[in-house]
Amino acid sequence: MGRAADRAGKNARIAKMSGNSKLYVDYKDVDELRRLMTPNGKMYGRKRLGVSAREQRLIAAAIKRARYIGLLPFTDATL
Repeated sequence: MGRAADRAGKNARIAKMSGNSKLYVDYKDVDELRRLMTPNGKMYGRKRLGVSAREQRLIAAAIKRARYIGLLPFTDATL
């Protein structure tokens, strides 16, 4: 793996297990979510991140939620 793959999250798990064995992605963890995005603010693909389809959907929902409440920008102007 190259440095770009490590930076994008290939070796890190973003989806965590809750106390009752449910998979979740914390939308308040902005630094982790920002690592999963390009400098332009787009989300990296599943192959680059190395996550399953379910995890990718959870990540997408967390990024959208963080954008909606103002934790992440919609555009690259403020990233």
